[in-house]
Amino acid sequence: MQFVLYILLYPILWLISILPFRLLYLLSDFIYLLIYHVIGYRKKTVRENLALALPHLSDKERLEIEKKSFHYLCDMFLEMAKTMTISKSEINKRYVFTNIETYLDLEKKGKSIALMCAHYASYEWAISMNHHINFIGYGIYKKIANKYFDKLVKDIRSKFKAVLITTKETKPTIEYNAKNNILGVYGFASDQTPRRSDNMYWNTFLGNETPIHTGAETLAKRYDMNVIFLKSRRIKRGYYEASFEVLTEDVKSVPDYKISEEFMRKVEQQIYDAPEFYLWTHKRWKHKK
Repeated sequence: MQFVLYILLYPILWLISILPFRLLYLLSDFIYLLIYHVIGYRKKTVRENLALALPHLSDKERLEIEKKSFHYLCDMFLEMAKTMTISKSEINKRYVFTNIETYLDLEKKGKSIALMCAHYASYEWAISMNHHINFIGYGIYKKIANKYFDKLVKDIRSKFKAVLITTKETKPTIEYNAKNNILGVYGFASDQTPRRSDNMYWNTFLGNETPIHTGAETLAKRYDMNVIFLKSRRIKRGYYEASFEVLTEDVKSVPDYKISEEFMRKVEQQIYDAPEFYLWTHKRWKHKK
């Protein structure tokens, strides 16, 4: 059944990927009308999240953000499909790193790097940074249940010299590389809700108490990695800029959880600046103390 689903959907994804961007966004406009106005996909979840995160805004203002966020969600998923066939020159034109030298200077320190980012503003295209760096780039992801689509995602990422490792493979991979003096940069999208456990670390996010991921900080400390934050923003439809901000070059001297907290504050600022480009369709505050 997995293979049948793959065979049915792959040609559609490939056809989408070869569309010119002008037609791609016309298709996105149509899908938005279908998803938002007809199906109402996760509309309740998005509305609840926005009410919790942005209570200072009026219902009318949050409704406008809600519509824009769904419209952007459609853009983002079609841009992800576009990654199948997009050229190196095209993606480098559309996803620009404004201060790549900040990252490259950190490589010169001779330590592996933990790169922290959010599910914000075409985070998928951040893999294009592998065109500009010297370290091996590892993208940490949740394994896809359909093994054929899982392989497809890996094949697409490998086109950008990225090595995908699952969450379960992360610690063994970092440990192996550390023992064998292999330098890498590990991409952690650490803004989603962690699995419930008894040893959760609680903090605030957008004004609400919530457990937060501390895995990136924990691994960075255990294996003495430098830590950097990737901040993305959309300039206009189909065009993005990304910048790097060093969080620490002396990770072991930083008090526990301070890096994770600083990361969350930076993500918050991104969202407050332009909330419509955040991934609101997941239940961010589903756990309570």
